Amino acid sequence: MKKGYQALIDEAAAQIKTYSVAEAQAKLSDPSVQFVDVRDIRELEREGIIPGAFHAPRGMIEFWVDPDSPYFKPVFGEKKEFVFFCAAGWRSALTAKTVQDMGLSPVADIAGGFTAWKEAGAPVAEKAKKV
Repeated sequence: MKKGYQALIDEAAAQIKTYSVAEAQAKLSDPSVQFVDVRDIRELEREGIIPGAFHAPRGMIEFWVDPDSPYFKPVFGEKKEFVFFCAAGWRSALTAKTVQDMGLSPVADIAGGFTAWKEAGAPVAEKAKKV
């Protein structure tokens, strides 16, 4: 293996902004900030969500962020700061680095991800299940 997952995460983390849970929580009600959850839908249903977060699965992020893609999501065309998170902060670090490289700015992630968010007692809502 030339470069393992941890090296990729470390490289990404060195090139992006990372907020502590407290710093991220302070931005929760800021209309110029959009939280983006890159976890799998089953994780959202099992663990809950950050209220107001937009769900963008990690596997689709490049397609959803690029305005030239047929899968582009208009939320990523808004003039906001995008704060990405996953369960532990690994996928979100890679995601933030990727979209930053694509030109989306400003972006950040949350140290420790949703797990740290929940452990800190930050607000969590239940993900509505589709019927």
